[in-house]
Amino acid sequence: MPLTKDAVSSLKKICKDRCFTDPESLILYGYDATRISRQPDAVVFPLSTQETADVLKLANKLAIPVVPRGAGTGLSGGAVPVKGGIVVSTEKMNRILSINKPDLTAEVEPGVITGTLKKMLESQGLFYPPDPASSEFSSIGGNIAENAGGLKAIKYGSTSNYVLGMEVVVPAGEVLWLGRYTHKGVVGYNLKDLFIGSEGTLGIITKAVLKLIPKPQSRSTLFATYPDVGASASIVTDILGTGILPSAIEFMDQASMHAVSSYLGSDVFGSKAGSALLIEVDGEQEATKSAIERIASVCKERALSIETAHGPDAEALWTARRALSPALAKIKPFKLNEDIVVPLSKLPGLVSGVELICAPLNLQYANFGHAGDGNIHVNILYDMKDEGEYKRALIAVDQVFDLVIKLHGTLSGEHGVGITKLSYITKELSPASHKLMQDIKRLIDPNNIMNPGKAI
Repeated sequence: MPLTKDAVSSLKKICKDRCFTDPESLILYGYDATRISRQPDAVVFPLSTQETADVLKLANKLAIPVVPRGAGTGLSGGAVPVKGGIVVSTEKMNRILSINKPDLTAEVEPGVITGTLKKMLESQGLFYPPDPASSEFSSIGGNIAENAGGLKAIKYGSTSNYVLGMEVVVPAGEVLWLGRYTHKGVVGYNLKDLFIGSEGTLGIITKAVLKLIPKPQSRSTLFATYPDVGASASIVTDILGTGILPSAIEFMDQASMHAVSSYLGSDVFGSKAGSALLIEVDGEQEATKSAIERIASVCKERALSIETAHGPDAEALWTARRALSPALAKIKPFKLNEDIVVPLSKLPGLVSGVELICAPLNLQYANFGHAGDGNIHVNILYDMKDEGEYKRALIAVDQVFDLVIKLHGTLSGEHGVGITKLSYITKELSPASHKLMQDIKRLIDPNNIMNPGKAI
């Protein structure tokens, strides 16, 4: 049901001139990067923990759905208000509260843009490793809610590895402090990690204490092309077998490289190759030089070409890699973007399996992603105007998920379930574990106001 006038009036008292019900605002805050759109009944922009708590108290009392929203860059529909209700945007809670260099910590509000924080820290010789491809736009709160991974997860791990503590408002309006300011601690249950990756279904993050590390002194990049996807996928385990742990190993198939070339107007990746690996190592200068040379010797046995890059040349390659997702729109206007993960030894079977699934269905596809930890983004491309093509794309996704489970993988490595994967999660979750998750949700959110219809 739409919000009553009294409810809207109460929201405006809480958030002052930061509560909107006009059609333009409802449209703008009704979709995320999936381009799925549902209109909320109101959008509010709290400036503090107290305002956030007051909004949730009101919503819980009236059983109004609440959808937490960061920067709207999510790729699984997590910020789409499928049940209407109130979108609570944390974008104005964007202060970096402190950077504590001796303690290697930073305290931030949820609306801080990840890339902004990373640049500020690096200017002080510090490093926040989580590096989602959307880091120039995505926010810390959203990254935590989705447990974002990214390009450097192979060496440094995902967002959860760098959240020491956080302040969370739960549906009843209570403010919880979860975790700690220290780098270690095992007092009580690890409730912090229950909320990380919970996709806004348990509460709203209003503050986070992040772990930092010293900034690596040097980075070196290697770009290797291969005749086919199997050759590059199979070389990943050989690279790791050297004992060197790169900070990134990115895989791209020919369709991905061609899309970027069209998007940028430059054949930056040499798109005539069948596939490629983009590899980075970081650390002390002499160590990175030695490591990249060792990796090059492993790669060259099956590679068509190998080049190393530093400084601006390396940055151009990584900028092009980050452009992959928007570049695919040059091929088809829509895509089903699945961020599946398989054991490293199963990568060749995955990429060849996707081809076997899509070819008989006459579908275009593009595979790229974080090969170093087995996290490949399988993109099934389609045109929404072609109903038959869309139906075939859905068939392909279902078959890809079956293949992933067969290969002992998981359906999502970093995008989350949201609404796009919701109908598939029983392929992976056992009935008992699924029920336990639902029981936890009911315990914390008995009125089911927090992001209903998502994740579990």
